[in-house]
Amino acid sequence: MGKRILDHPTSIANGNLRVKDIEVYLVEEVPWRKTPEWNTKLLTELKEKIEKYRPLPGLKIPQARILLVGQVGSGKSSFFNTINSIFRGYITSQACSGNAEHSLTTVYRMYQIRKGIRGKPMNFRLHDTRGIEADQGEDANEICYLLDGNIENGYQFNPSVPVSTDTLGFVEREHVSETIHCVVLVLDGTTVDVMAEKVAERLKKLQLRINQRGIPQVVLLTKIDKICERTEEDLSNVFYSPLVKETVERVSQIMGLPRSHILPVKNYESEMDLNDNVNILALMSLQQILHFADDYMYNHLDKHTEGISFSFQKMQWDTS
Repeated sequence: MGKRILDHPTSIANGNLRVKDIEVYLVEEVPWRKTPEWNTKLLTELKEKIEKYRPLPGLKIPQARILLVGQVGSGKSSFFNTINSIFRGYITSQACSGNAEHSLTTVYRMYQIRKGIRGKPMNFRLHDTRGIEADQGEDANEICYLLDGNIENGYQFNPSVPVSTDTLGFVEREHVSETIHCVVLVLDGTTVDVMAEKVAERLKKLQLRINQRGIPQVVLLTKIDKICERTEEDLSNVFYSPLVKETVERVSQIMGLPRSHILPVKNYESEMDLNDNVNILALMSLQQILHFADDYMYNHLDKHTEGISFSFQKMQWDTS
């Protein structure tokens, strides 16, 4: 990586600096994660693909359901606002977001994304829940009810009264169209190494419930501009940044997920206008999330198909 240069003292600063040898280290411009060239064409293609997204046919699923969970202040609600802004065409703040000590999200919300101001909802939606704290957050049963679609839109979380089957508004769900199809674990990239132990434990318990249901999960790694000065100056440097790469690898180890499941993003925070690079990175992450949701649907379709095949074979055996 480094290149050693031997030279005469007179070749440096007109002989005023007495140096016999110099070490120069060059950073290789090879991305640790390859992506297409970042330009207006890529941004347009990403938007068009997501606008045309349709859940897997054959399952009667009108919209892919994406659940956002994570620590307080990690940027769950801000991610929705960022995606919403991209398709609205201006910066929005439909979901409450900020850096409060306790979660600003107290109500379970199912957010629709529309193209433009009066456009129809797209074929996916983002479900926002309260942030996880060391001493607060969804308990095991509450998480299961969220994953299974038993909690209705607008439910007011109450830390002292967890959700149960007796809760007013509890909904029995059976069809796959009403369950969660992909879980997005949102982590603050600047606090990965100082995450509270109890928060990490809660996330691990959450992962257990997700895995039991075979629901795909990804990590949205936010605030990456805060961990790398070069990325802060130009977001398109994100996949060239050794610091971002190291953080992705660290999160991969902590959460037990492949590195391809760790998606760096930078949400809109102080900006007044849209930025192409912010949009591109957010849309690349969203596209990957929708791919994972489709994977869940494929698995469900395979089970459904196998079940029909088995029933048909059993019927043949019974009549033979």
